[in-house]
Amino acid sequence: MKDKRILFISSELTPYLPETEVSKMAFEVPKEMHHQGAQIRMFMPRFGVINERRHQLHEVIRLSGMNLIINDMDMPLIIKVASVPKERMQVYFIDNEEYFKRKSVFTDEDGVLFPDNDERAIFFAKGVVETVKKLKWAPDVIHIHGWMASLLPLYIKEYYKNDPLFAESKIVVSAFNYQTPGVSDFGGLVDKIKFDQIADDKLESFQTEGNNSFMKVAIENADAVIKGSENLNDDLNAFIDSIGVPVLDYQPLESFTEAYSNFYLTEVL
Repeated sequence: MKDKRILFISSELTPYLPETEVSKMAFEVPKEMHHQGAQIRMFMPRFGVINERRHQLHEVIRLSGMNLIINDMDMPLIIKVASVPKERMQVYFIDNEEYFKRKSVFTDEDGVLFPDNDERAIFFAKGVVETVKKLKWAPDVIHIHGWMASLLPLYIKEYYKNDPLFAESKIVVSAFNYQTPGVSDFGGLVDKIKFDQIADDKLESFQTEGNNSFMKVAIENADAVIKGSENLNDDLNAFIDSIGVPVLDYQPLESFTEAYSNFYLTEVL
């Protein structure tokens, strides 16, 4: 993996959020690839529950300052960065006061999905891409973890399809089981994505409005898929098998490194 450029984008990441199947793997994979000599960039949303002082986040002025258009609204993009302790890796945080200041992640205190989760996901997707463009850092591999990161493949393949920075990039999606659909209004989500001139036929998987919808849209726009959950539900397994891209079966946390490296090098790149 020496000198390969891998962009890791995740909804959740330890140690900044509580440990889950997604957040743990989203940390361990870049750490191991970094140890093998890959060049790493990591992105996640700057949720309000993240303790900026404890994790030493600071704003990157040269990357902040642009506005992103979300459903005909100008939303300021703020970029913050922190170093992962002992690992010599940096994490970039996509921030916006309107979307990410609240002191919770995807739901309110009653467990109800935030009504603007759709806009937050679009903002996150555009924010990552625009930041990588500012960095002028062309990734060989873009690896997606988590439902709120799942719009990235769609936006890279459609909205940014003519951007030369990503012309050679290969997209890998780790598929996980989810107990939440992510958004409460799929019709509203589709309308907001269509505002960015993305065609109806690219959004059909959102019409099912199920817990797998975001994963399916990500997988449809991926060049390869990794099964991130040991027991993926039957619907998602069947969908992955129907896509016709390289697939890596579930690898346990204790022994995934060689399998992931080989998959990147032989099936993706």
